[in-house]
Amino acid sequence: MSVNLSLEPRPVPLTRLDNGVYRVTDSRIPLERIVEHYQAGETPEQIVDAYDTLRLADVYTIIGYYLEHREAVEEYVREQEVEGDKMQRMIEAAQPARPGFKEELLRRKALMEKRNAEAGH
Repeated sequence: MSVNLSLEPRPVPLTRLDNGVYRVTDSRIPLERIVEHYQAGETPEQIVDAYDTLRLADVYTIIGYYLEHREAVEEYVREQEVEGDKMQRMIEAAQPARPGFKEELLRRKALMEKRNAEAGH
């Protein structure tokens, strides 16, 4: 008995949006998240566990693509980081100055955690 395996190439499950961002097809997960997790030493199974919209076979295919095109993908990731930094600066520049805001949020968080601990949560 002989089994015939299908050896057809599988397309990389990435979709390029109009703004040039690559996302895992049928998800909102950008390519750079997969690469970041992989570079941090996570397995494809761990990456899928982190994002419930991903399929394991897709993550393996994307990592394979990354390994075959490492230089181009890493350049893309760097460009995305630059664009993200620009966007963050633009948003921060449009926000009014709020001295002490971070400290206020941390104080509120501590108070909430204390109340939750007292309530047994």
